[in-house]
Amino acid sequence: MADMLSYRPRTGDIPQRPGVYRFLDDRGRVLYVGKAKNLRSRLVNYFAPLHTLHERTRAMVTSASEVQWTVVSNEIEALHLEYTWIKEFDPPFNVKFRDDKSYPMMAITLKDEAPRVFVTRNRNIRGARYFGPYPKVWAVNEAIELMIKVFPIRTCKPSDYERAMKTGKPCFAGQIGRCGGPCSHTVTIDEHRKMVDRFIAFMERYDRSEVDAIERRMREAAAEHRFEDAAKYRDQMIALETVLEKSAVVLPERTDLDVIAVELDELAAAMQLFTVRGGRVRGVRSLTVDTELDVAQGELLQQSLVSLYSDDGLVPPAEIVVPELPYGVEALTEVLSERRGGVVRFTVPKRGAKDQLLATAHENAVGALQQYKLKRTADYVARTQAMHDVQEALELPEAPLRIECFDISHLGGTGIVGSMVVFEDGLPKKSQYRRFNIASARDDTDSMDQVLRRRLKHLDQDAESLAAEAEAQQNPNAPTFAYRPQLFLIDGGLPQVNAAQRALDASGVTGIAIAGLAKRLEELWLPGEEFPVILPRNSEALFLLQRLRDEAHRFAITAQRNSRVKALGTSLDAIPGLGPARVQALLTHFGSVKRLAAANEDEISSVPGIGVETARRILAALR
Repeated sequence: MADMLSYRPRTGDIPQRPGVYRFLDDRGRVLYVGKAKNLRSRLVNYFAPLHTLHERTRAMVTSASEVQWTVVSNEIEALHLEYTWIKEFDPPFNVKFRDDKSYPMMAITLKDEAPRVFVTRNRNIRGARYFGPYPKVWAVNEAIELMIKVFPIRTCKPSDYERAMKTGKPCFAGQIGRCGGPCSHTVTIDEHRKMVDRFIAFMERYDRSEVDAIERRMREAAAEHRFEDAAKYRDQMIALETVLEKSAVVLPERTDLDVIAVELDELAAAMQLFTVRGGRVRGVRSLTVDTELDVAQGELLQQSLVSLYSDDGLVPPAEIVVPELPYGVEALTEVLSERRGGVVRFTVPKRGAKDQLLATAHENAVGALQQYKLKRTADYVARTQAMHDVQEALELPEAPLRIECFDISHLGGTGIVGSMVVFEDGLPKKSQYRRFNIASARDDTDSMDQVLRRRLKHLDQDAESLAAEAEAQQNPNAPTFAYRPQLFLIDGGLPQVNAAQRALDASGVTGIAIAGLAKRLEELWLPGEEFPVILPRNSEALFLLQRLRDEAHRFAITAQRNSRVKALGTSLDAIPGLGPARVQALLTHFGSVKRLAAANEDEISSVPGIGVETARRILAALR
């Protein structure tokens, strides 16, 4: 793979203005849509040396054959255009959050002549006002039953309502007192609309003033000896109290806000939304996403917030609590304020009740991410199917109950680190993970050869696998290996696979299959074969092998990056104006101090957080 892309535009041709850009493949398919306050500064990062890019960013730019951009007037227009294009083109590398489940909601059809309240999972009903989400359907039904005791609004289906209005006979729900719509002949359409407004007002704020008003009417009725009315008011008051009790109080009354926490790693991210109205947690929602590109938390927040308050019909509250300010916060604030019809502000709490609530939301996000990543692999049926499919695809004599995956990470041939991760029965076995430091190697194939030879030396221990496993449990630091694997999975294509086969042949070991999973097209390569094995994109086998490959890459690159920063960061620490964060940003962008020294002032100042003066000081110190 060439280190530079053939379609890279000249830096001077890219405008230094706000805009939206698209990466397209050779068939014209849009792969990724992004926006930027400064198109030149943003796009230059995509055309950095390929080895410095995140794995998924590298896969995207190498899959593309063209980049286009559209200049707009400001960040707000860029935000709107980006969202429009993402909806239109559905690019595979863009962040697309999805619910971990379909939550039930309470919906009120405000567009209807006589609005009705009902349970739904559809968030795309035109003119509907939503409340929730709720954890279970029964929870929504319980809330509706309690609320219509106080606010007897319509609950019947449109067909029943239309029939009742034509015939003059109340619907069945109206006959038994479960529907208070106009068809019951107890209220007019205008009176019913006012009742709906009171229903919504209470659900929005959970204000105790409604409870206090009903209590006053109850006491007045009792004083006037209207005991039947007093009993009705008593039941209504109890119903509202029950609704209030079922919502946890976390903040002072009249506090309306959304709390959003994010947990992400190199492969996926989870977002947790706590909806707080009237100081009470009224809804909890969990969303997950595969991070196709190397997305920072601030950018992830920006993209998810636009999608959340646009796609799902949710109205943003006056305050949104976040772990850090999202990218382009000024433009995002204006967009959400327009959506709300009032001012929206972002808060990053450092202490107090809001910070505690954010910590709770983050704890839930961590759990949601873990559950999401294990959802398929933890399923025994899915794991069994995956190993069976791998056995068939590779024509193995038995299912690969133990798979070891190997990857190589380095920086320009230095700081070479090999990794070995282990999956047993389709699940990771982290106690058996190993790292291999490689002093020198000609290329990646030589590195892979060395790693496999070192691993194969330990196969003699397999005869005592049970004893070794027991010793490892008593002494976790003992450098032992478990039993012989059925499959070696290599992170790479045919050259890496052939190198692994040479190491296996040289050792004289038999009975271990070898396959390689190439990153770009997700092809499965076998030693000496001219053509790869293509697994279906939705197959459990491909999901298992991808997770193995990505885990091996994560394990290797983490060690390599840590050693790189320690080795290279010291020469930059002495430069005034460079702290650990800026040093890390520079090394991530350029890959080495040598490449940084060879860069010009404009290239260095394009790194986020590095200004022109700082770039000059860096060049002066390094040259």
